Amino acid sequence: MYLAELGLLPLEVVRAVLAALRWTLASLSLPLPLWRRVWAPGRAAPAGPRRERELDDGTPTPTSVNYHFTRQCNYKCGFCFHTAKTSFVLPLEEAKRGLEMLKEAGMEKINFSGGEPFLQDRGEFVGELVRFCKQELKLPSVSIVSNGSLIRERWFKKYGEYLDILAISCDSFDESVNVLIGRGQGKKNHVENLHKLRQWCREYAVAFKINSVINRFNVEEDMNEQIKALNPVRWKVFQCLLIEGENTGEDSLREAEKFVISDEDFERFLDRHKDVSCLVPESNQKMRDSYLILDEYMRFLNCRNGRKEPSKSILDVGVEAAIQFSGFDEKMFLKRGGKYVWSKADMKLDW
Repeated sequence: MYLAELGLLPLEVVRAVLAALRWTLASLSLPLPLWRRVWAPGRAAPAGPRRERELDDGTPTPTSVNYHFTRQCNYKCGFCFHTAKTSFVLPLEEAKRGLEMLKEAGMEKINFSGGEPFLQDRGEFVGELVRFCKQELKLPSVSIVSNGSLIRERWFKKYGEYLDILAISCDSFDESVNVLIGRGQGKKNHVENLHKLRQWCREYAVAFKINSVINRFNVEEDMNEQIKALNPVRWKVFQCLLIEGENTGEDSLREAEKFVISDEDFERFLDRHKDVSCLVPESNQKMRDSYLILDEYMRFLNCRNGRKEPSKSILDVGVEAAIQFSGFDEKMFLKRGGKYVWSKADMKLDW
């Protein structure tokens, strides 16, 4: 029984004290289930998204999160907007702790990206995160974005059952164009490898997706035939985007200005491929502020000012405090179709 119910303290005072205690405990980075119990003594806390809404209707829910746990990559794509500015990777158990916090806050989908996710421990690191998210956190959707060059069939045998979607980056079906872009590694053929990965996804029941960045070198290409033959569940087509400090500006590692295309160029490319049923176009306008991005330190990255400005790490201040500085526009996320059928169990695919 609360003190207010005994007539010892006004209810408003109790509420104010509990609210202050809650924020203090959050700032000390206590495990989320513990400070939930302190915030609401004597009763179970409601589920993540509902609880967030009750506390502050302006706080976005991290329904879908992109975790760039490494910046290291074996490719040198000239337009890359998440470059190798550090070599830091969180210890596995710390990464798991953060993912559990995100699940408690309402996360339904996690996407692991980089850099190149399969560089770390030859894919074992991302494999263990995938297994943890699906098996222990029971997330509806777990996905990876990769250039595909380091993925081996043994990885599918060990972790494929836990992965919903594998997205492979492919910007051209002309290998010479891939080399110009920087998406190449020695004698390996990026397009041939793409077809091999497509087959493995089919064999191990992983939904196959293709991501393409449309830029000055591929904007005139006709990809209709190749995309239809590969038959991905989604073909995400991005307009080349400039991010200060990443691929443009004095402190950047890339100079992407030569890759930039106009909105009209992008629309012409989309029009040329309008009959591809799996096409999902994303212009610069749609991309900006509609993604929740976590960096290698588990900090939300705010891109509203044209560069990536980090929040404090969720591991230090909690998800709710950090997400306030993410710049995330939840309405834009929904408007661009950010929530879709993303669990392979619900896709009813012919593997």
